[in-house]
Amino acid sequence: MNLNQVEIIIRDTPSQAAAAAADLFAKTARECVSDKGFFTVAVSGGSTPRPMHRMLAKEPYRREVPWNKTHIFWVDERRVPENDPQSNYGAAKKDILDRLDVPREQIYPVFDGGFHGEWALKYQKKIIDFFQLKEGQYPIFDLIFLGIGTDGHTASLFPGQEALSENDRIIIAVKGGNPCVDRITMTFSVLNRAAHVVFFVSGNGKAVVVNSILRGRKVDLPASKIQPKNGILTWILDKEAASLLPARAALKTCMRQISTK
Repeated sequence: MNLNQVEIIIRDTPSQAAAAAADLFAKTARECVSDKGFFTVAVSGGSTPRPMHRMLAKEPYRREVPWNKTHIFWVDERRVPENDPQSNYGAAKKDILDRLDVPREQIYPVFDGGFHGEWALKYQKKIIDFFQLKEGQYPIFDLIFLGIGTDGHTASLFPGQEALSENDRIIIAVKGGNPCVDRITMTFSVLNRAAHVVFFVSGNGKAVVVNSILRGRKVDLPASKIQPKNGILTWILDKEAASLLPARAALKTCMRQISTK
């Protein structure tokens, strides 16, 4: 872990943390479009990112983000139709996509029917085709947003599963979580190649796992394995999620010890 490439942002309230995440999203989008003409982002589901998504659908972000140059993917998804309350895409569609003029062909939902493994292969092909990847190559997303579970999982990469050791595929089929259902997820091979990865975490229910990971006490948890190879890692936390962390100077010392292991 390169400490120069890790940033921790702590805000007092969930709303302020969501605003910090929206600011980062907008800034990254503008910079990428200015540099190369388009912006690629992969988003996650769950309750935490929804306030950020709703903010992005309103001013000033509605105007400031170059949505017509933005390509939106999903980190993971449950094998459910979009009108199911458990659908990550369905939630994002309601919170942000239906409120913006993002070109339909620049939105890449995951579930389109089919068998579980077939579904994973289809989404992998979407990514390969978009990034024009050759055999052995991996996509480099401009920005990836991740959450974290109380068990230390991130994306749909759960503790103790074989998926944690997958080093070749971009997308894999798994089963787990709450509810325990079929899912597909990006692998560490993709997540750790992103230019910028953001953990966005809110609530005191996540305080224990955040503290454990950032202080290097649970290095075997899936979220601990998010260490971008050449990118930036940012943690955006509200005060409750950060409540068990030591003072910033002590935290940097802990992280320095992790990086030298």
